[in-house]
Amino acid sequence: MKRRVALFSTIGIIATLSACTATAPPARGPQNIETPGDFSATYRPPPGTSEVWWEGFEDSQLNQLVSEALIDNLDIAAAQARLRAASALLKAEKSDLMPSLDASGSITAEINDSGDTGDSGSIGLFGEFTPDISGRLNAEIRASAANLAAAEYLLADQRRLIAAAVASQYIELRRTDARLALLDESTELQQQTLRIVTLRFEAGLSANLDVRRAAADLARTRAQRGTLELSRARASHALAILVGDAPGGMPPYIESTDSVPEFQNGPPRGTPADLLRRRPDLLVAEAGLVEAAANIGIERSDLLPSLTIPGEITAGDGRVDGLFSSFIASIGAAIDLPLFDGGRRRAEITAAEAEADARFAEYRQAFLTALSEVEDALVGIDAYSQRNAELRAAIEESDAAFMQSNALYREGLASLFDVLDAQRQLISSRESLIDSEASLASSIVALYAATGYPAEQVPGETSPPLS
Repeated sequence: MKRRVALFSTIGIIATLSACTATAPPARGPQNIETPGDFSATYRPPPGTSEVWWEGFEDSQLNQLVSEALIDNLDIAAAQARLRAASALLKAEKSDLMPSLDASGSITAEINDSGDTGDSGSIGLFGEFTPDISGRLNAEIRASAANLAAAEYLLADQRRLIAAAVASQYIELRRTDARLALLDESTELQQQTLRIVTLRFEAGLSANLDVRRAAADLARTRAQRGTLELSRARASHALAILVGDAPGGMPPYIESTDSVPEFQNGPPRGTPADLLRRRPDLLVAEAGLVEAAANIGIERSDLLPSLTIPGEITAGDGRVDGLFSSFIASIGAAIDLPLFDGGRRRAEITAAEAEADARFAEYRQAFLTALSEVEDALVGIDAYSQRNAELRAAIEESDAAFMQSNALYREGLASLFDVLDAQRQLISSRESLIDSEASLASSIVALYAATGYPAEQVPGETSPPLS
């Protein structure tokens, strides 16, 4: 009878205290963000694009570099390890909802002064169960689940950033290659001019000043090589690191070209609200809001009672040969009820609520920054597209002016200054076009990164829901 009373009393305590579960406030998220209907920039690309967006450059070397980076990049490897750690920690948190059970045993041998011997032993099972009457354990699980979601979104964000970084550095590599190729052409052109001026000087048709001017222009052009080779080396080193190699260890399939890759597909389209659903870094911030709300629930649970139910079974009568001849079983309940702490628990709740407010402010700021990045990229695409068209027209006119001034100079109808000035304008326009084409390509890369367009998805990895 006493056993039944004790058991029913324990059950009654659990049922009564279960009504005291603390609740966390709902997490804020995209529904609390006011988003513009569309971006202010009016760039409208042609339809058709691939989620593996870098393939739009139709450059096999770039495709291979990005593929290698998404596999071998060390920042991605670190994010993958953190994802595994977050998954393990969530499993650990969930285990707290289950009872724990441990076993112990002991055996002792004795001998006295007269030489008599004896032995004794015991074994036991010890269990403990903590019902989540305050809601703390479930709140901790929600916080860990949010951490797991954040870890997966961080991995996706690393892939987004690494793909964009590889494309950007590759564009810089190709820009310097194109500039170096142009440098060789410009050097040859200026050498021809210097030879003509020298022949005219030797024939008494030009002054030595003309020779010096032509030689100075040639020297200035040659002086650019060191800077361009430095830029190329830096881009090459950055690419090597991005694919997990040491600087200087560029893959053998990377060959020099004389042009900047041109994007063939239309850049992505969407609305500002799409960013909240697609950009991994914003999803990381959203997971932080879920975690912050769960942390409030954790702190609120400290105001409520907690219950622990321990139990044990021990066997043994003091002799090893009689180990299972008798046993003792017990079960109990321990209740902790907070009474007075000088306001500490309330202060910790206030701190958790303030942290949630801070996380929401950071979330809003991250969204505004993302909007700005998209707007900047769209404006850049429009500006550099117009600039490229104007520079091509300038090159056409500069080339005609140079050819005309050169012909007139040979006939003695124009000065060397006219030739050198037309030559400088032609070279400068061609250099500017290469740089502008690279800037246009970089703006397209920036747009894909800013809109959160996904890198190539890895099979079996999907982001967990934030609920």
